[in-house]
Amino acid sequence: MTRINKAACIGGGVIGGGWIARFLLAGIDVDVFDPHPEAIRIVGEVLDNAEKAYVMLTGAPLPPRGKLTFRETLQQAVANADWIQESVPERLDLKRKVLTEIDAAARPDGLIGSSTSGLLPTDLQRDMRYPERLFVAHPYNPVYLLPLVEIVGGEKTSKATIAAAMERLPPIGMKGVHIAKEIEAFVGDRLLEALWREALWLIKDDICTVETLDDVIRYSFGLRWAQMGLFQTYRIAGGEAGMRHFLAQFGPALQWNWTKLMDVVDLDDALVEKIGQQSDEQADGLSIRELERIRDENLVGILQTLKGSHGGKGWGAGKLLKEFEQDLWASAGGEKKLADVAHPLRLIETKVSPAWVDYNGHMTEHRYLQVFGDTSDALLRLIGVDFAYVERGHSYYTVETHIRHLGEAKLGQAIHSTCQLLSADEKRLHVFHTIYDTATGDAIATAEHMLLHVDAKAGKAASALEEVLSKIRPIAEAHAKLPMPDGVGRHVGQKR
Repeated sequence: MTRINKAACIGGGVIGGGWIARFLLAGIDVDVFDPHPEAIRIVGEVLDNAEKAYVMLTGAPLPPRGKLTFRETLQQAVANADWIQESVPERLDLKRKVLTEIDAAARPDGLIGSSTSGLLPTDLQRDMRYPERLFVAHPYNPVYLLPLVEIVGGEKTSKATIAAAMERLPPIGMKGVHIAKEIEAFVGDRLLEALWREALWLIKDDICTVETLDDVIRYSFGLRWAQMGLFQTYRIAGGEAGMRHFLAQFGPALQWNWTKLMDVVDLDDALVEKIGQQSDEQADGLSIRELERIRDENLVGILQTLKGSHGGKGWGAGKLLKEFEQDLWASAGGEKKLADVAHPLRLIETKVSPAWVDYNGHMTEHRYLQVFGDTSDALLRLIGVDFAYVERGHSYYTVETHIRHLGEAKLGQAIHSTCQLLSADEKRLHVFHTIYDTATGDAIATAEHMLLHVDAKAGKAASALEEVLSKIRPIAEAHAKLPMPDGVGRHVGQKR
């Protein structure tokens, strides 16, 4: 899989900042050029939000964060990049000028993507010396969480460029969709424009307020759209007869005079003020940054749910997240080196995210089990029970667990976990995990687990393969010399 080695971002606003964060958190060095006097602050705030979101999003080992460098000139920023992302304001003359400057200064083999929401790539590449490497790469905000990128080529864009762009997106957790023909606003924004135009009429005609309209979306079809698109949703609506029945039943409604889609509302001062006032009331005093953080927490929750859907295979954007995490584990070597087995293995480093806490601001009970489960998973990767091993039909199942809560983990608190291997044989692993407050070293919780090796295809316990047992033995031998941790063998209600 071909990867981006060095990126350049021209423009660091809402979209440009999102691209910068996406690249950096994928371990890619990014050179940035943005003449805006507040560019460093704006990009820094976007990156801060992105890092908070990634802590909630995945427990997979992110690569070391890429190096962020602000350059004084566009030419300096793009000189060594193999992917250049232009995200300047949506004006054809400005974008054409900037892209032509990028083209003149970039390496001939550097890919150039434009973040335009609707300008045609053929128009953008008009004055370029190497127009074949220009394409539209239209993302969705926030770029660091929403994975979709519409890839659109112009008349002079080569097929090799499109293929290269599509290939480089999965390693940074994004999904490219190739739009076969260039068209103003592409696909996503065309759909949004239709909804937006109708929404403006509903507000202008006082049918509802902006809050009511948003509630209609987020409490109904917005939830469906988070995991299925328009056509698959309507296929289900057709019942057992499927899509053909749906079209036959509801197709005639398209002739009814329900909408004003072809009638453009006049956004006069009065309507702008009405929408602005209602929007202020809807925000209820929350700042843009606060709304962004709430949005990110909600999106993370949806993505995590979709990741566990479809029998654990993942669904939609959740399946993409699952595949991205698998790639992260593979890129990290799939396991940690046995640097020091003379002590309990330190396997998980994380922070208590907003999605993990209850109304008291404390980590909820099932999140403790999640961290302990992640610790077991990390141990399994360490001994070679990786995705490839599981795909061959072998794995370990947890068959017994006992958790003790000794302290409290609070919002934003840095925590880590360790694993002591109490005993092991061909089929069983007896482990003892501890979660610590990283700042103080105090134990917060412990968990004792019994894991049983199984032949998943046969559906029964079986001996682990020698390739795994050979990695278990040195850990077991070293940990047999450690004192038995306090709490081993305890049962619920036992006196201390």
